[in-house]
Amino acid sequence: MDDLIVRELSKLDPTVPFRASTTHGHHTWARTFHSRPELYIRPQSVTEIEKVITLARRCRRRVVTVGCGHSPSDLTCTSSWMMNLDQFNRILSVDREHMIVVMEAGIRLHDLGLELKTHRLAMPNLGSIDNQAIAGAIGTATHGSSTQHGLLSQSVLGLKIMLANGRTVSCSAKQNKELFRAALVSLGALGIITEITYQAVPAFDIEWHQSLHSLDEIIDEWSKGLWTTAEFTRVWWMPYMKKAIVWRADKTLKPRRPPKQTWYGGLIGYHAYHILLYIAQWIPSLLPSIEKFVIGVQYGFTSGTVNTAVEEGHTGLLMNCLYSQFVNEWALPLSNGPEAISRLSAWLNGETQSSSGIPFDNKNLYVHAPIEVRVSDTSTTIPRPYLDNTMPDGPTLYLNATLYRPYNRDPPCRERYYEAFEWLMGDLGGRPHWAKNFQNVSSVEFWD
Repeated sequence: MDDLIVRELSKLDPTVPFRASTTHGHHTWARTFHSRPELYIRPQSVTEIEKVITLARRCRRRVVTVGCGHSPSDLTCTSSWMMNLDQFNRILSVDREHMIVVMEAGIRLHDLGLELKTHRLAMPNLGSIDNQAIAGAIGTATHGSSTQHGLLSQSVLGLKIMLANGRTVSCSAKQNKELFRAALVSLGALGIITEITYQAVPAFDIEWHQSLHSLDEIIDEWSKGLWTTAEFTRVWWMPYMKKAIVWRADKTLKPRRPPKQTWYGGLIGYHAYHILLYIAQWIPSLLPSIEKFVIGVQYGFTSGTVNTAVEEGHTGLLMNCLYSQFVNEWALPLSNGPEAISRLSAWLNGETQSSSGIPFDNKNLYVHAPIEVRVSDTSTTIPRPYLDNTMPDGPTLYLNATLYRPYNRDPPCRERYYEAFEWLMGDLGGRPHWAKNFQNVSSVEFWD
């Protein structure tokens, strides 16, 4: 440990533990970014966090907080000090009558869901996974897919934040409102969130239905109920098949029943697809055929094929992210969705430039499926986070151009695909998701 750190540490209260190591190697979940922090610190109490902040200030060190590192970006990487709050994860109080839960900021969403379940409560909405810490999910504008819900931070009633001077400040919609708006989507740059007061809902089950449709059907139904028929809706678009899987879910009191299992839906399918993607690294032109085979075997080769289940909400809303991946997601007005999908489809399938309007070469470019299509509506969120990248006056569409990294190898199409995708999103009034893999955005465009 650096002499300055040792000297300043000796001046602080020795009864307060300083749980730091100097050998930690950090990487994001997708292993797309790596860093080796000078110190990796795992506090278990507010006084321990205060000690870290005081020491960092005296030693002029930057502190970056990290949970599971699931953000596709390098937000969690640092060569300075890294603070992990996995051991700062207790539920502090539960008001069952008003469904208000107070918790330490390091609790993972999975563990929070289990704790809430014991009180017959639940989070009202979830993203695709529940590995993240609650503070990280809030701070990176995590969202699910529903026009009846906004960001996960929409349910936050109050926060306690430790600032760089070591002082802990409480904020909410009524107290320190400006700080609250900044903290709801802060990207970890504002301070250390230590405590969260959260509005839960009664525990619920969902009945979901999943079916295969032509892309023409999706476009035709776009404004006729595609996104409003059910409380939760998400779409996975297969660009070369010109089809999409539509997943819809509503709350239900029906008896639970698991989804129908197929021989391909488990480990066999997982490894088969992974191997096929790896082969396509050298023969990218196989990707359209791989898409058709994999989707056909797992979901059916004909439109209308349906699978259904009734599951607990806190697990049924999740999905398997499969492999290491790049995630380039943009938010744009929901009404611009048909144009965005039609133009991107034309470009990916080699139609004329006049059809897509995208001024980049698509020759010999092949991409992975699916392209994820999700929605939210934050137009009624009060107060609105300052860094909320969604549409303030109506529903928001999220288009996510996922590219897998089979066996941790970058796909050859990434540069050209993302250049074209980001150009199109910008042309249609889109905004990048702060915590994901956009790569051709200037600082001016970023903050516009």
